[in-house]
Amino acid sequence: MTRDRAALGEFLRSRRDRLTPSTAGIEAFPGPRRVPGLRKEELAVLAGVSPDYYSRLEQGRQATISREVLDSLARALRLDDVERAHLHDLAAPARRAPMSTTTTQHADPGLLRLMTAVEHLPALIIGQRAEVLARNALLATVLHDLPVGSSLARFMFLDPVARERIVNWETFASTTVASLRRDLARHPHDRRLAALVDDLRAADADAERWWNDHGVRDYASVAKKIRHPLVGELEFDLEIVTAPHDPEQRLIVYTAERGSPTERMLPVLASWDADPAPTAPRASDRSGGGRA
Repeated sequence: MTRDRAALGEFLRSRRDRLTPSTAGIEAFPGPRRVPGLRKEELAVLAGVSPDYYSRLEQGRQATISREVLDSLARALRLDDVERAHLHDLAAPARRAPMSTTTTQHADPGLLRLMTAVEHLPALIIGQRAEVLARNALLATVLHDLPVGSSLARFMFLDPVARERIVNWETFASTTVASLRRDLARHPHDRRLAALVDDLRAADADAERWWNDHGVRDYASVAKKIRHPLVGELEFDLEIVTAPHDPEQRLIVYTAERGSPTERMLPVLASWDADPAPTAPRASDRSGGGRA
């Protein structure tokens, strides 16, 4: 309870700090300001609660919090849908059943069939804790060989190939951290997930900084640029399909704009799957490809 309430207080404080009186649509309370954002008293007025009650929330001393109060706080803090859901999860983590941390994960059969159907595109399936449950050969050729059972999150921060290959690494990596924070609020009893977060924060200064920002994201479609060592820059939009019977599993497909240089290069890359030592494509092959 203490740790969960502490996380709630930290999240509320981080969202309060980013909101000024002017952006909240209120007159600033008189007197010198010691905080960059709203004062506790200002937020309490906006949310319709007493300053003492709100102080107890940030200090982790309020045992029960009604849904109505949470919704009022979300409106006052101008939270988006993901942040609002995160707030509710932090306030009532005990309502969620503990996630299994020992059972071996297996890719959902339906997602596997979909991945097979789009084998002309790079694709992978991730499960709990961003664990790789399946990936096709083209994903390994385009990005990196991510073995089944490996962690996509660990690859992002602990493997230097990630920074070398992913052009917009900061955007993608910060989204990964925000997604892990969202997952941990959903599954506060998952010790392996908590250990993964602790490892990333200890090993990488960027992961620590983004974690302390308290940003939250659900896994969502994003753009991704990859600097391939042989064909140059490739541009993808990542589309995500969630398993209907297991919301913890997601199929991630790297799609390319029709007629783009990336789309024209994918068949060339796919042809290398059977070649143990592919060489750089000829100039004629790369006429529509990325920059080398």
